[in-house]
Amino acid sequence: MDKLFFDLRPTHNPHRWYLPVDPSICVGPPGNEFMFGGVGMASAVAALERTTGRPLICATAQYLGYARPPSVVDIDVWTPVEGKYNTQANAKVHIDDKEIISVSAALGARPSELSGQWAERPDAPPPQDCEPAEHWRASHEGLHSRIEVRMVKGKRGPDRVGNPETDGRTQLWARPREGFEIDASMLAVLADFVPQGVGNALGKNAGGNSLDNTLRIRRVVPTDWVLCDIRISGVHGGFAHGAMSLFAQDGELMATASQSLIVRVRDKAEDR
Repeated sequence: MDKLFFDLRPTHNPHRWYLPVDPSICVGPPGNEFMFGGVGMASAVAALERTTGRPLICATAQYLGYARPPSVVDIDVWTPVEGKYNTQANAKVHIDDKEIISVSAALGARPSELSGQWAERPDAPPPQDCEPAEHWRASHEGLHSRIEVRMVKGKRGPDRVGNPETDGRTQLWARPREGFEIDASMLAVLADFVPQGVGNALGKNAGGNSLDNTLRIRRVVPTDWVLCDIRISGVHGGFAHGAMSLFAQDGELMATASQSLIVRVRDKAEDR
């Protein structure tokens, strides 16, 4: 089994996996850490791919609760429809009888010579020419300390206050610091960076808690960095809706993602 960004472990049951929740996959302020939603979705994606033996086509996650350290989450996989080339499957991420994330997915590949890409990668400087951007909490622990980010368009943390991106777009390069392969599960982790675009769109020190996330895989190719092109389409009634395109360094569109989230505006006390 390829090494993953998170410690997903098999059981004697090929349809059940489990994941210890330790601080390295968590976000949140000290004393109130919880598993990053993208890791929860990514662990379900990895479990689905390993159970079915097929690559991910698309997955939709609904976030229902929080998993806090040092709990252990179980991931149960069902495959109600298994066709010649694709499988329709579900995954339940839970702690005992408390469901944390519900995932519906399609997996597989069909023999076809057709391949095209009409979405263009933004004209962005290479990551080595962009300034490193630390997470606004600047923590040396937790998930954000394990992912290197270089901003192309937009800012992070309090620097966003009074500097809205009028087109609602944020662009950043991201990669795991530990050199993990960029695969479908790693793209699922990065896809949950959509909330980082909310603060830039509003010109506030803001983010949010994801309600859902849909990841659609086009073609995963070898790359060291991923360019995340985030577009916040709108904010109203305390909720935001946004999308992301995930490009390889050579411009290949690897995946798209979209989600809705609860908007959170942080006060100065939270910045300390």
